[in-house]
Amino acid sequence: MTLQQILYALTIAECGSMNKASEKLFIVQPTLTSAIQELENEVGLTIFLRTRKGVIPTPEGAEFLDDIRNFYRHYNMVMQKYEGEGDYKRKFGVSTQHYSFAVKAFTEMAKKYDMKEFDFAIRETQTKMVLTDVGSLKSEIGVLFMSSRNRKAIEKIMKDEELEFHPLIKCRAYVYLWGQHPLAKEKTISIEQLEPYPCLSFEQDEEEHYFAEEILSENVYPQTIKVTDRSTMLNLMVGLNGYTLCSGIISSDLNGDGYVVVPFKEDAENPNSIMEIGYVTKKNSMLSKMGEEYIEELNKYLENVQRDIL
Repeated sequence: MTLQQILYALTIAECGSMNKASEKLFIVQPTLTSAIQELENEVGLTIFLRTRKGVIPTPEGAEFLDDIRNFYRHYNMVMQKYEGEGDYKRKFGVSTQHYSFAVKAFTEMAKKYDMKEFDFAIRETQTKMVLTDVGSLKSEIGVLFMSSRNRKAIEKIMKDEELEFHPLIKCRAYVYLWGQHPLAKEKTISIEQLEPYPCLSFEQDEEEHYFAEEILSENVYPQTIKVTDRSTMLNLMVGLNGYTLCSGIISSDLNGDGYVVVPFKEDAENPNSIMEIGYVTKKNSMLSKMGEEYIEELNKYLENVQRDIL
């Protein structure tokens, strides 16, 4: 098995088409097909199924691709460290729940590099996709939170995806709302005070309760609205006096300074909770230089945040 064959197989998996892969690799399709057939014969399994809509990995092929993807990533990182200048655009990606501070840290990291030489990606996405993106090496780092409520569900996926969780900070719940909201000047806000207003949360594909991005998602909220992006959530905070429950860590540089966070006031039926924000990586993997600098920026930002530390 050669590095060239590995690159061919990974490119086919990425493109989902022999034709598109051959164009991306600048080779003719018969050459690509022959190389994959030789690889399949060598490893003794069918890696791809050919269909009318393109090619898809077989179950055995998907496992094989995961193994060689991890290997190829480490190979590239070693070569980047010791090779001279080349034409290859190094890749670095982060998948995150909808955290403005995670985007802020990414921005500060990316400023240090020439964008012409790197292929960067920042993906604000659903909780489960954060885990699967890192598990498949689509992203090197994932940023999310765990609590007593969701820990078991998330740890199960982490085990399946061979991931490790690295804690960054622990926080209690805050109410995040528009600066002109009727409750914006309160010192604390209880669940009863929030009843007249819609609770905003990010939509999840499945098991909303366990994969919710918002702390205290198990509480009952009379009015709820699901959204898919931060911009829409901020608009609904203004237009409908909506609110969400969060860590209290927000970036005014990105979201604007027209929003505030107020501590959530717990009671016997609605106790506060602890959310542990951290990042996930593939087990036994080493961070790239970009990855290390991204984590440094995260820590630097969080150290300067005014928060309720436990």
